[in-house]
Order: sequence, then structure tokens, then C-alpha cells
Amino acid sequence: MKMNLNFKNLKLCDISMIKLSVLFATLFLVSVWSGLATWAVNTHWAWFLIACLLLAIKPILTVFKK
Repeated sequence: MKMNLNFKNLKLCDISMIKLSVLFATLFLVSVWSGLATWAVNTHWAWFLIACLLLAIKPILTVFKK
């Protein structure tokens, strides 16, 4: 099964709405699942910053290429 997804037609507003939906889904999981909430609170903030920076490398390089 070949999926023909056309991501080039996404506008900035669409991408922002996707990001916000992921943020609210994460907040939902943290509020519903107490084990995840405990893990998130007990994890040092620097680990989240490191993960954020590592995951942002590829998109940033793609944006600033050329």
C-alpha cells in the first residue's frame, strides 16, 4: 500500500495546529497516567532540553540548507 501524502501543501497554520495537538495530547497523557506524570516530574529538566535539541537538528539543517 503506497501512501501519497502531500506535505508540501501544509501551511504554517497547519503545522502550528499539529504541534499544539501533540502538546495537548502529551498534557492529557501526563494528567491521566500517573506513572508518566511521576516520571516527567522526577526527570531532570536538562534531559528534556537535550532531547529537544537533538530532535531539532535535522529540521533546522533542512530549513537553513541553501
